[in-house]
Amino acid sequence: MLFTIAFWVVLPALAGLYFIDNQKITPYFRFVILLGLALMGVGWGVTAGTAGEKAPWLIRELLMLSASGLWFFISKKRRVAGWQSLLLAAAIAFWAHYLWPVGNPNRPEEAEALDPSGEWLVLPKQQPGAAARLRLWAADRQIRVRQAFAPAAPEATTLDEYLLFDLPDGSPQAAAWQQELRQSGLVDWLEPNELLRLPTPAGGPAASRNTPALAVNDPQAAQQWALGVLEINQIHLWIEQGRIKPRKQALIAILDTGVDARHEDLAANYVSVNKQYDNDPKGHGTHCAGIAAAVTHNNKGVAGWSKNNDFVRVTSIKVLNANGMGSQESIIDGIVEAADRGADVISLSLGGFSNQRRQRAYEQAVAYAARKSAIVVAAAGNFNRPATGFAPANAKGVIAVAAVDANLNRAAFSNYLNQIEMPLAAPGVDILSTVPGNGYQSFSGTSMAAPYVAGAVGMLRSLQPSLQAAQAYELLHETGRILPAGDATGRLIQPAAALQRLMEKK
Repeated sequence: MLFTIAFWVVLPALAGLYFIDNQKITPYFRFVILLGLALMGVGWGVTAGTAGEKAPWLIRELLMLSASGLWFFISKKRRVAGWQSLLLAAAIAFWAHYLWPVGNPNRPEEAEALDPSGEWLVLPKQQPGAAARLRLWAADRQIRVRQAFAPAAPEATTLDEYLLFDLPDGSPQAAAWQQELRQSGLVDWLEPNELLRLPTPAGGPAASRNTPALAVNDPQAAQQWALGVLEINQIHLWIEQGRIKPRKQALIAILDTGVDARHEDLAANYVSVNKQYDNDPKGHGTHCAGIAAAVTHNNKGVAGWSKNNDFVRVTSIKVLNANGMGSQESIIDGIVEAADRGADVISLSLGGFSNQRRQRAYEQAVAYAARKSAIVVAAAGNFNRPATGFAPANAKGVIAVAAVDANLNRAAFSNYLNQIEMPLAAPGVDILSTVPGNGYQSFSGTSMAAPYVAGAVGMLRSLQPSLQAAQAYELLHETGRILPAGDATGRLIQPAAALQRLMEKK
């Protein structure tokens, strides 16, 4: 933000330097230009990202200022009016600043499409008759209304009071209606029910990354470089020695496109809560489930957390359709359902552009999950931008996860976690895991990093069932490995060290 403001201070000052012939004022223009350039430098330095990642948009802005200076010089020689020259330079600079795709983190958020089956989530005022009057208001405008969420413990939240407004197709009055609602005195909160689509995961062959030999018989374990980075061997050894024993099997809920419940490397660890969720036409949810809780030491496929598979199990809540599409309402509804079904960990390898001013319902869902003793983990997003503009990773109470590659650098696609409340990092490049039909493939994305953290939190929960989100984060953060990207990724989880710290505290 400082970088952007400083740029727009320098540009008109530069025009003034060329076009205003007043020796008394000229020094002030020079001072403003120098001050503005200094502030641009400060702003560039404090913006999230490495120097190499931020260099393109710094170069772009400096080129724009240099080109503008040349344009002002030529314009003055040709007697072009100063205001006309500045207006043209500003228009070109505006286009370059906001539309030139060089990864500028200050670019405005992309507008998300709304779910055509229900565009608005509306929370009525806490006053008698407000909900009924809202329904009448909607009926007069041919807006269909239904209850958005039905938590099993409505006394613990206001989510059960949310209404979903389904506007008539192509309503030109939508903006006016929204303004009318906000001024009606009947609405406590209104937010758009945004659609989101899963990013296409990057595929490719799973290459060996000098993974240390694992004491398991899973034939493709040697191709899981992440297991070496996460020191899974140490956990397997402790389990063999009887040093760690679960007090419960922690349940990890994968909120995604579904899970192939019959997969050879998942079935023994899978718990069905609804048969409609036990298939996965997209494959994304099955891949995440294998990362979080693949069956280990079974002579099949890939390996996971424990050789005896006593610590974590996995289930599916389908919140995205076969095309990987979902909405804010479907995801929140999934969080509520997972919490009501007793999930210890809720893993969200999904999200979309949103800001914290538009998502009270997400935060209420996370708070409801916490009251039901569930910990929410979410992917940071794959857009190489600050995760502060990506939901639900930016929601209060969520453990957000960035992706790193085999060299422990931030993955080029991973969003930054600066200014996120609970940031962590996990492997997310070339991750081998399960796909439907007893298959195995490698994908890349923060979608792959999040279930690693969900699995680690599940292991912690199996030893201490009362562990809460802030406590789990503190354990993983304190024992995590500091990475070159620093705050942009958070610390790389080291699950063995976190388990050891937890055992020491008991």
